Amino acid sequence: MADDADDASVLRSKRNATQYQILVEIAERQPAVSQREIADEIGITSQAVSNYLQDLVEREYVRKHGRGRYEVTKEGVDWLISQTDGLREFVSHVSEEVIGQVEVDTAIATADVSEGATVSLTMRDGVLRATPGETGGATAVAVSDAEAGRDVGITDFDGVVDYDYGAVTVVTVPPIRDGGSAEVDADAVAERASDHDLVAVAGNEAVALADAAGLDPDVRFATDEAVTEAATRGLDVLLLAVGDRLAAHTDGLRNQNVAYEVVDLT
Repeated sequence: MADDADDASVLRSKRNATQYQILVEIAERQPAVSQREIADEIGITSQAVSNYLQDLVEREYVRKHGRGRYEVTKEGVDWLISQTDGLREFVSHVSEEVIGQVEVDTAIATADVSEGATVSLTMRDGVLRATPGETGGATAVAVSDAEAGRDVGITDFDGVVDYDYGAVTVVTVPPIRDGGSAEVDADAVAERASDHDLVAVAGNEAVALADAAGLDPDVRFATDEAVTEAATRGLDVLLLAVGDRLAAHTDGLRNQNVAYEVVDLT
């Protein structure tokens, strides 16, 4: 009997979902249970209710006392509780982690913002910014007060934030067994850096190259996710990457349709 209680959520199958509904209806109406009323309530036929009831009796979730008289057993109550707990956790996950992420975003206030105020959205330096008023092509509504320079929650988005993806220039750095950072023209790297918004390094040889070029990397432990996100937020990135890390970065950039070039400055 307990096997079905371990089947996780009632959402896994139509059968479990229907049996859950029927058990709830029986619990509310017992001991006098009208199959027609249950059928009308959950939107199935009376014959289907009869078939499900027979199955519930066989599984000992329901006890039959005579025609039209049913009672949910302890096993049935336990199953209802287990499934309800699972549903509660699922609903909590959806409301807090799914819907919440979709409906509310975060921006940096460019001026003092009041809760409920309409703000215009722009992307600057890779950061979404909210300015009081409706002066831009994309707007939202603030869900909290915020002083200038502080983070503010925003919702009810309208329009599209107007900005272009950045591009990534990848400088390959040989691993130490092939000469390491000494094999790359540090002056050429420094010149490239002046045309980019961020410098990112991946690997110790890349750290050494940045130091030789007089650069202080903005991203010192550059993952492909970090570099790709920076580019999708409108920043041009100079990535110094050891050869064995190159494929992961270029794969991530291609997957997000980010423009990139790989240059050899050895």
